[in-house]
Amino acid sequence: MLLLLLISSIPALAQHNDNIADEVVWVVGDEAILKSDVEAELLNAQYNGTKFDGDPYCIIPEQMAIQKLYLHQADLDSITVTDADVMRRVDMQIDNIIRQVGSKEKMEEYFNKSYTQIRENMRESVKEGLIVEKMQQHLVENIKVTPAQVREYFKTIPKDSLPYVPQQVEVEILTHEPKIPQVEIDNVKAKLREFTQEIESGKQTFSTLAILYSEDTESAKRGGELGFMGKGMLDPNFADVAFNLTDPKKVSKIVKTEYGYHIIQLIEKRGDRVNCRHILLKPHVPDANVTSALSRLDSIADDIRNKKFSFEEAATMLSNDKNTRGDGGLMQNENTEDSKFEMDQLPSEVAKVVDKMNINEVSKAFTMINNKGQEICAIVKLKSRLSGHRADVIDDYQRMKDIVLNKLREEKLESWIREKQKKTYVRINEKWNKCNFKYPGWLIK
Repeated sequence: MLLLLLISSIPALAQHNDNIADEVVWVVGDEAILKSDVEAELLNAQYNGTKFDGDPYCIIPEQMAIQKLYLHQADLDSITVTDADVMRRVDMQIDNIIRQVGSKEKMEEYFNKSYTQIRENMRESVKEGLIVEKMQQHLVENIKVTPAQVREYFKTIPKDSLPYVPQQVEVEILTHEPKIPQVEIDNVKAKLREFTQEIESGKQTFSTLAILYSEDTESAKRGGELGFMGKGMLDPNFADVAFNLTDPKKVSKIVKTEYGYHIIQLIEKRGDRVNCRHILLKPHVPDANVTSALSRLDSIADDIRNKKFSFEEAATMLSNDKNTRGDGGLMQNENTEDSKFEMDQLPSEVAKVVDKMNINEVSKAFTMINNKGQEICAIVKLKSRLSGHRADVIDDYQRMKDIVLNKLREEKLESWIREKQKKTYVRINEKWNKCNFKYPGWLIK
């Protein structure tokens, strides 16, 4: 991991005591850090359960100062991030807050703001956080590690201090999507047309129907509201319709996306972003079609066991999974960019099947939910299994290389901060400079 700052992503949400006089506590270049900024970060840290190894009134403003150094350099180097990336991160963080507090309503109560206001207020601080991350990545992008450096580094570490690597597996997968009958699609469309009539006649509100029926479970909790989105953040078919809506009282035509079928209602447009509600319904595969797909996969698995063809050949020719079929069905771990998975990194249905399998064994057919929320059928082959062990350079080279690489990156960033300190005007309020700073080179004036 890079040397990321601990600055909260939601400082603008904290509620301050307006009776307390504000003051400037740090100046970094031509940017001021206010006492209220520090208090807001402290409040958010307390809310998130963040612990500080020292005085937070020393740690927080120093972290803010470092962030300002990165942001200034990013401006000089024209480092930017897209609105789509910003809003994806905002949504992830809002979902996390809702999980912590229990509901959207409790979140709104805590921050004393509406869901839309919270989302908008988070936008700028999240944007700054992403720019800092991108600036850090830019600073360390040319750092490379050789096998000799990896071996040399781990020679100095006692064996009992080496990282413990949990059990890892490599898995090949072949999937089949059961056919959805046209009558199921027609039924979904008919239901959505019925919703549209109820909304436009005033019998029901869009948000009530979204809460009751939408299969997008996260937005359903908010009455179907998605919050402000740019075009690039939405499925192209969905975006084309949503951005052409003009009347908040009207409901869109039915829109097909890879997730299912939607109707949409405009809430508000702001420049190149739109806030709307939607209801998602998915055509469901009849049990008979699932059974037929499972039977077909079991037949393929029997042919593989009887050596009529290999699992890899079958996956290449027959699998519906476009992400794996080009590699003979071999699943790739997005977290590590290789084919090894710890058990909790696999889809839960796959992990449950693989857990009791032997190497090169082919499973019976089973059902699982893919990343679009669709029920699919699959068979898997366990390609390899590595038991839990202390890391070693042979079996865990990539993991050990990453440890060395991250160490070198952290050293680079720390060196950059120390150099930047020397060239940046910094003034610290005398009431705030009695600190053991992590980077003691601040020019206190």
